[in-house]
Formats: sequence, structure tokens, C-alpha cells
Amino acid sequence: MTNVGIIEYGIGNVRSVANAVARIGATPNIVSDGTALAQLQPDCILLPGVGAIGQALENLRDRAFEPVLEDIVLERKTPFCGICVGMQMLGETCEEFGDYRGLGWIPGHVGRLELDDEKLTLPHMGWNTLSVTCSTDPVLGAFDGKDVYFAHSYTLRCPDEFVLSTTEYGGKIVSAVRRDHIVGVQFHPEKSSQLGDNLLRAFIFGDEKGKTSNNV
Repeated sequence: MTNVGIIEYGIGNVRSVANAVARIGATPNIVSDGTALAQLQPDCILLPGVGAIGQALENLRDRAFEPVLEDIVLERKTPFCGICVGMQMLGETCEEFGDYRGLGWIPGHVGRLELDDEKLTLPHMGWNTLSVTCSTDPVLGAFDGKDVYFAHSYTLRCPDEFVLSTTEYGGKIVSAVRRDHIVGVQFHPEKSSQLGDNLLRAFIFGDEKGKTSNNV
């Protein structure tokens, strides 16, 4: 059975992510520091996150996750998916109650959403549609035009070559990114009903299981 490492750093909805992982038939392993992650050596890693990105990054580093993640993900090429703030942490720099250094795995900057429609409000919360840029992507390729659940006020802005999907909310926002085996999604798969389970299945098990279950 596939072992999934779920990063617990004091901010995030790790229990609901773990429940979603178990629901699709993988084994969720919640790890609360870098030592535990190094000992686990998971088949893939999920980094959930909610709240302020600066605090999230501080907690991640305080628990000694960063060097272990760099070894497992960057050096050993273990598949990785950041969720919501977990995706934002992939960028180089970010601003939210201050300026912070991100993990720097994807070139880009995290800033507050800029809305061109005064009728819209922040946070961007609720169901919205994915516009996937690569139909052959093994994780998101089958989910173009599908609705998923968002809850955020900040967004990662990065070069187009890393953008995997966009979503309209007072302008085009980046809703998913990819750099090789590193994926980030701004939305919450664990809150996106059966579709979210299917997407997690595609990431954890590979392309075919995600596609065969994508019937919603």
C-alpha cells in the first residue's frame, strides 16, 4: 500500500487530508518534524496549509522540515504536492503581514489577490472552475472544466511555464503549478467532494486510477 507523508507543522487541516488519503486506499502518515519525515521515507508527500504564509514558513523551519524536504523531494525526486498555502510556500518570496522567503522550488512571488470586479470579495471562497493548460498532465489533465473548492486571499504569481491551471476570480489566477515531480494546487482537494478524491488518487497512484474514476 502506498505510504503518503502528510506534513504537520501546526497550521493546516491535516486530519481532513489524512481522511481523504485513507478514503482512496493509501496509507496516511502524519509527521510533525523533519526527523519523523526522514525516518518515514514516504512514496509521496502532501503539504497542506491554511492561514498566514509567514507563520506557516516559520513553523515549517522551526520543525526542521526544510532540509529533509530538500533531500527527499529535490535530491531523491519523491513526488510532492502542496495544497493551498502549501502551494504558496513553493514560491521564492511572499508577502502577508511582512516579507518572507519561500522554499524557492518554483520561481515566483506570493501576493494579495487583485480583483478587477468591485462586486467580488476576499477571501476567494467556494467552488470555482479549473482551466487546465496541459491535457496530458498525469494529475490535472483529466480535470479541465471541473469545479473545486477554494479558500484564499493570496496567490502565487509565476512564469507561464510552471502554470498547470488557472481560474477566473476578478481576473485570471494561478490555481495549480508543476515543476517536474513537484505539484501545487491552490484549491483544497480534501474539500472538493468526489472530484477531489479523484485528483488525489491521480497524484498518489498515477494517471490511470485518476482518469478511470473521474466521472463527476
